[in-house]
Formats: sequence, C-alpha cells, structure tokens
Amino acid sequence: MSFVNGTASHLTAFLLLGVPGLERMCSFGLAFLFSVCPVAVLGNIILLIIIPTECNLHQPMYIFLAVLAVSDIRLCAAIAPKMLAIFWFKSCSMAFDACLAQLFFIYAMQCMESGILLAMAFDRYLAICDPLRHTSILTPSVLVHMIVAVAIRATVLVGLLPILIKRLHIFHSILIAHSYCEHMAVVKLATEDIQVNKACGLFVGFTILRFDMIFILVSYVLIFRVVFHLHQKEAQFKAFNTCTAHIFVFLEFYILAFFSFFSHHFGHVAPSTHFLLSTIYLLVPPALNPIRVAQIFLLNYGSQG
Repeated sequence: MSFVNGTASHLTAFLLLGVPGLERMCSFGLAFLFSVCPVAVLGNIILLIIIPTECNLHQPMYIFLAVLAVSDIRLCAAIAPKMLAIFWFKSCSMAFDACLAQLFFIYAMQCMESGILLAMAFDRYLAICDPLRHTSILTPSVLVHMIVAVAIRATVLVGLLPILIKRLHIFHSILIAHSYCEHMAVVKLATEDIQVNKACGLFVGFTILRFDMIFILVSYVLIFRVVFHLHQKEAQFKAFNTCTAHIFVFLEFYILAFFSFFSHHFGHVAPSTHFLLSTIYLLVPPALNPIRVAQIFLLNYGSQG
C-alpha cells in the first residue's frame, strides 16, 4: 500500500475504529457481546440438536427456524470475533480481503434471513387459509427447493457487492468508523467513481427488502381476512397466536433493516445511534430465535391440547 497526496493505492488493510470519540461505548460493546453472543450461539446450537431429533418438530415452520439458526450462528461468527478484538484488545486492523469476506457473509446471512421469513409467512398463510393442502404443498422436496433458492439468491445478489468493491483501487482513507465492514462505509472511502457501487447497493437492498416485505404483508392481509371471518372467538385467538411470534420478528427485522439501509444511503445519524441500532439489528435477532421457537412450540402445544 502506498500513499500519494493523502490517498491510498493498492490497499491491503482497513482500520476499524469502533465508535470514534465515544470510548464509553466500548464498555457497552463488550457487555453487549458477552451477554448476547453466548446466548445466540448456544441457543441456536441447542435448536439444531433438538429440531432434528424431535418428531413433533418435523414441520415446515420448525425447519425454517432451524435454517434461521444456522444463519444466526454464521452471522455471529462473522461479526463477534472482530468486535471483541476491537473493544477488548484494541486490534483494529483488518485485511482488505477479510473485510470484503466479512461484508459478504453479513449481508448474505441477512438476505437468507429475509428469504426465510418470507417462506415462514407463506407457511402461515397455507396453515391458516388453506389448512387441508398445507402438508401436500409444503412437502420435504418443496422445502429443500425453497431453502436452496433463498441461498442462491443471497449468494448471487450479495456477491455483487464485494466484486464491485474489488475494482476500486484508490482510497482517501483506510479508517472505517464502525466495528464491522459495512458496504457503504467501505465504498465511501474510495476516491474513484462509486455510482455503480451505490446503484448496486440500492438494487440489492430494494430487491431483497421490498420484494420480501411486500409479499409478507400480502400474506398477512390474506391471513387476517380469513381470521376475522372466523365465527368463534377461540378460533380467532388460536390463529392469531400462531402468527404473533412471526409478526414481532418481521417488525423487528425490517424496521431496523430499513433504518440501517436508508441512513447509510440517504441520511446522517449520530455515530452512537447508528452503532447501537445496527448492532442490535445484527446480534439481537440471533439471540431471540431460540425464544421464538419455544414460544411457537408452547402456543401450538397449547392449541393442540
């Protein structure tokens, strides 16, 4: 790497600063990591042990939740080690290719989660609106094809981001004011034309978030229409209970996702606010996944009893 007139060419590494100027956030970051990450990793590993061994959990909803558990573990593995190194050991350097790899895995896992949430909404739609055909439509082979399609979509779309960053060679700085490699945080460091990178980021974001969110909303509009036409209040209550956990997941995921997406592309927010919400957006949902499974299982068990 060489510097000419304040710019860096042939970049080999970035420096991740965490939250510069807000050193008190480092203690928060450490406490957050130690409280959330072990719960997320251990909880999701337990899920991956229980779901395959329990015959009662061999249902589309739990299979999708198992896929979410795999994605959550990979997401924690991509983020937590470097965040720990930054906040505890002050090890801020990260190789250029390692940064791009982290960027890819973070966004690919988020794309996977969005796709699985869409699949779960479709599962709830069939279970409530067309229960007689639910098991005949969502067969094991169909589930496998859906999961593979979600994975391919995430790999292809998100894979464009690091490929386009690799074509950039001159950067005005190597300092990233964050604790992990965000797409726009890296792109904005380049002194070359980044319009293609911005357009691709917008395309990937809108393709994933808008497409999935629209179809999830449509699914729940149809679900609520059926539920409100049920004559028995008890039947309405049970139908709502099977969707409650999913609704909270959707709101949590997409509200924070849109905030993170739009704040980087169109707006300016305080570093502490962006750090807090983006960290919650990435690390809290993995810790909540085991709780969601327990809640869904108890609700279904109660409705069957």
